[in-house]
Amino acid sequence: MKLGVVGLPNVGKSTLFNAITHAGAEAANYPFCTIEPNVGIVPVPDDRLDRLAEMYHPKKITPTTLEFVDIAGLVRGASKGEGLGNQFLGHIREVDAIVHVVRCFHDENVIHVDGSVNPLRDIETIDLELIFADMETVQRRRDRVSKQARNVPAAKTELAVLEKLYAALEEGTAVRNVPLTEEEKKIADGFFLLTQKPVIFAANVDESEAADEENPLVQEVRSYAEKQGAGVLVISAEIESEIAQMDPEERKEFLEELGLERSGLERLVSACYDLLGLISFLTAGEPEVRAWTITRGTKAPQAAGKIHSDFERGFIRAEIVPYDTLIECGSIAAAKERGLYRSEGKDYVMQDGDVVLFRFNV
Repeated sequence: MKLGVVGLPNVGKSTLFNAITHAGAEAANYPFCTIEPNVGIVPVPDDRLDRLAEMYHPKKITPTTLEFVDIAGLVRGASKGEGLGNQFLGHIREVDAIVHVVRCFHDENVIHVDGSVNPLRDIETIDLELIFADMETVQRRRDRVSKQARNVPAAKTELAVLEKLYAALEEGTAVRNVPLTEEEKKIADGFFLLTQKPVIFAANVDESEAADEENPLVQEVRSYAEKQGAGVLVISAEIESEIAQMDPEERKEFLEELGLERSGLERLVSACYDLLGLISFLTAGEPEVRAWTITRGTKAPQAAGKIHSDFERGFIRAEIVPYDTLIECGSIAAAKERGLYRSEGKDYVMQDGDVVLFRFNV
């Protein structure tokens, strides 16, 4: 899964990216310091792997990962090529979801590209640029398809979807919020539109307000996000920068002092999983304890295919015990004795936390 981290210049975007990926993208108090997108592969925090490691003593522990892409900031007119707009729009097409960092803190030492802190204005700036870019994409496609629509039924259907999307974009509506039938959505997916991508707003607050849910600027972002069907995460890029340098025990104590249960990265990962409908299943043994990411609703053979295509091709069955049940029983053998170790077939829908052994034959 690839997440694009976006935001106007000087909202804390690159600072946050550095903290959660340790990738070292330059963070500076001036626009456009990140010219090329920086990429960081981040292990997904999962305490279940540590518990399974205590049980199996594996040679290797492998968490699942997320890919974060720090994309250069943009300004008004990006859809027309202003600032670094062309690069921004090109890179954002390649991601699965957007983490939109919004400034919700006041600091006179950090300049704002528009001269004042106003998160809704900042959101609107980026939203409008993405809408303008999508309008241009849809218009170009519409011009091509309209010539074929008279004689080709499929082109006529596509044209109707394009007309529907253009009308919505003209009204300022993101494609992800346009009601579409399954057939229309399948057609729209082929256009790779920017405003179709799911969004999480990362409200970047001052360190002293990281646990304060009443921040009025954050409330403005929440209200907007609800109307847009987007997620919201309150995070302090400065705190994430600090804890990135700490060992696990120090980090835990520091977060407790601030009134936070989990780090911003852990909460961001959880929010992204929810946004994209993702879950993890687990495999465990002496060679390796590992987590695997799949889409919610994935059936057992397709989950097996995540490990190796042969597993899916020659799938026989999945032997499964839920993680919580395994921990409660203390071992696979104990789970079997209690009749809690199941054998599932091709129609089984995988659940988050399933500890699984796939049987296959090729």
